[in-house]
Amino acid sequence: MNESVLVLLLLSAIVVTGLSMLMGYAGQVSLGQASFTMIGAYTAALIATHGRPTWLGLLAAPFVATAAAALIGIPLLRLRGHRLAFATLAVQLVLLSVVGQQAWTGGDIGLQGIPLLNIGGYEFSGDRPYIYLALAALLLVVLITRNVVASRPGRGLRALATSEVAAESSGVPVATYKLVVFSLSAGFAGLAGGIYAFYIGYVSPGSFPVLLSFEYVVMVVVGGAGTIWGALAGATAITLLLQWLNDLGTREGMPASAPAVLSYAVYGVLLILVVLFLPRGLVPSATSWWARHVRWPRRRTSEPADTPSTAPKEMHYEPN
Repeated sequence: MNESVLVLLLLSAIVVTGLSMLMGYAGQVSLGQASFTMIGAYTAALIATHGRPTWLGLLAAPFVATAAAALIGIPLLRLRGHRLAFATLAVQLVLLSVVGQQAWTGGDIGLQGIPLLNIGGYEFSGDRPYIYLALAALLLVVLITRNVVASRPGRGLRALATSEVAAESSGVPVATYKLVVFSLSAGFAGLAGGIYAFYIGYVSPGSFPVLLSFEYVVMVVVGGAGTIWGALAGATAITLLLQWLNDLGTREGMPASAPAVLSYAVYGVLLILVVLFLPRGLVPSATSWWARHVRWPRRRTSEPADTPSTAPKEMHYEPN
């Protein structure tokens, strides 16, 4: 694995960790998660290209994405199931169209010449610094997610994932919790988008296609929704698979549309196989299998000296 693929893998893991929490605990499927990655990327790029400090753009990216998700989520989260999924997809399509027609966003061409990220006088140049930055961001996201899940609202989220009606009857503010998780997952995506903008140095609507949102959902489904390790496993597996498919699709003699066609075909096959044979995902299914089939040997405890033995004693008979 080269370093550029590792950077993209870590950024995908950041987005998928938030989406896994949204799907696994709030029970909401977002088919437009890449729209929040785009919001974060454009926020960072616009701030940096207008002469402001680059670190300010990176800091603002997750907050702007979170605020946008909160505004969108208030009317959107009234929907459920496939209606919500298609609504989030529609949001991304509208956003792609709007961004592609605005002069201040660069239109379809996008924003070029994004300056290098500079934090505390250190200029990020090359792949290695962005690996460390993306890894630090992923650790921060994992820490926040673990704390949210382990907190009192986290217990309400677990009840919400089981049944919205039961959670609401138990006093859980379902609408508020769903909006908070939706906004938090969008903030994670915005953070990944901000790092992406400085790493690539160029953003355009074509950098955040609808296919990217499907990739995130496939990563969650394959790895296992509602688990941090599942998000990391899904992001790793799908990113490496996509890298292999891109290498295969760009070989000599392959049509120009081969990478996209192969990606869609593999997504469909993966989703069918996972739903049929591993409906909970790789990590939860592997954990359950391990718990059922692998048993650790029990520790032997020495018998106390004063405990009478349960073995039958040999009887001796003396002649008269």
